[in-house]
Amino acid sequence: MRRYVQLRGQGVDPTERAVRSKLIDDFLPKVEELVERSRGRVGADTVHKKIAAMGFTGADRTTRRAVAAAKESYPAGNRRVFRPWIPEPAMWLQWDWGEGPRIDGRRTSLWCAWLAWSRFRVVILVLDKTLPTVAACLDATFRTVGGVCRPTA
Repeated sequence: MRRYVQLRGQGVDPTERAVRSKLIDDFLPKVEELVERSRGRVGADTVHKKIAAMGFTGADRTTRRAVAAAKESYPAGNRRVFRPWIPEPAMWLQWDWGEGPRIDGRRTSLWCAWLAWSRFRVVILVLDKTLPTVAACLDATFRTVGGVCRPTA
């Protein structure tokens, strides 16, 4: 009990166990590099051969444990992170096609464009979705909105 009181008086948590150094500690950066380079697909036997050539004298079981730990932590650092896209007000114009009314039995489409963070909408009735029509719709939309300006940086 006296030892626990002394440790606590020194600011050390008496319930924590001391971390021993391991034989593979000096080779862990190479193990992690090999796992990273292979995108988590390298085998422990291949890693053991490479670090043994570098001077590792431990058993292959030690290498298997180290490779398993590196492979387990590999996905955490390589996940794709999805962040929501938040457009700046009046900096982005979006457009899409909508189903228009039938005119004399012919299908029509609606060009729908809107400014981000705005209630401003442009809707144009068109007969087709060809490139010249898209260019004309963009032109009409930009003229209606007030043109295109470059952001100043």
